[in-house]
Amino acid sequence: MNNAEESFSIKSRIKSTTHAWRGIGLFVKGTHNSWLHLSFAILVVVLGIVFRVSIIEWLFIVVSIGSVMSSEAFNTAIEIDIDLTSPEYHPYARDTKDVAAGAVLLTSVMAFIIGLIIFVPKIVSIIK
Repeated sequence: MNNAEESFSIKSRIKSTTHAWRGIGLFVKGTHNSWLHLSFAILVVVLGIVFRVSIIEWLFIVVSIGSVMSSEAFNTAIEIDIDLTSPEYHPYARDTKDVAAGAVLLTSVMAFIIGLIIFVPKIVSIIK
């Protein structure tokens, strides 16, 4: 039987989840930028609690954090693959890595703008 013909198995789902958790561990341990993103995520969550952001604002915060972390994880996976498949310099390998890094930058800028929209009015109201 091939994978498409296998029946559902709790054991195989748990094993699959174990692989995913291993991947998250590799990502967090091996990617310096993940620590930077996690630090900002913790800061934003603390600010969200302090400023008592609304449910809608929390939704945007959670989606932003998830998007940045996911894009960084995809970027890391792409870098690992490119380093394996093209260990010597190649312009396409460089382009692939640069495009993936650009996706992280775009996602981070989006999250930053969302953060400004949510938190700047709250900070300004305290200062006044």
